[in-house]
Amino acid sequence: MGRTLVLWRHGRTDWNDENRFQGSTDIPLNEVGIGQAENAARLVASFRPAAIVSSDLSRAFNTALPLGRITGLPIATDPDLRETNGGDWEGRVGADIRVNDGATFAAWLDSENVIAGTTGERRSDVAERAHRAIVKAFEPLNPDATLVAVTHGGAARCLIAHMLGLGTGSWGAIGGLSNCAWSVLEEVHRNDKLVRWRLVEHNGRTLPQPISDEVS
Repeated sequence: MGRTLVLWRHGRTDWNDENRFQGSTDIPLNEVGIGQAENAARLVASFRPAAIVSSDLSRAFNTALPLGRITGLPIATDPDLRETNGGDWEGRVGADIRVNDGATFAAWLDSENVIAGTTGERRSDVAERAHRAIVKAFEPLNPDATLVAVTHGGAARCLIAHMLGLGTGSWGAIGGLSNCAWSVLEEVHRNDKLVRWRLVEHNGRTLPQPISDEVS
């Protein structure tokens, strides 16, 4: 058995309701999001994590809190798990961004590796820093440990694509995550060596069932 990574997106916010670009702006959970976190935490706890790490933005950290209470685990924070810095797109609704910066926004939505806003990040930048946070969080854990990382929709998609070894031109093949949904990646080993990570659950809201690779 290798390591397991559960990427858990934060709960709902008012800016989610308004289709407003959040990015690195620290927007709190709304009442719906708080309830989503409480409900989802009971399922995420069933993965039996050895550790929890969260983006330091409050909507992620406060999503992690119920899981910490259930499991008794402390919640580490790492700013490298933050959402994409959207530059001057942050705080603006999608329709407004399309009017003023339509071509770049369309390319970004299609997962092209363009800068978000005029001063923001590329998806590859987000993937690299998020992966750095995951490597650091796994370091003190056992080789078969499960880590829950509470992060953001865009950051999670970039990280998944990066860990699967997809070229940036293929990142659009990874679909989005609903609020408080999660994705699960597991290590694949051969002769006691890591061969790759594989995606075994995406945009989940229930616990995955075991899958046998040996039968159809």
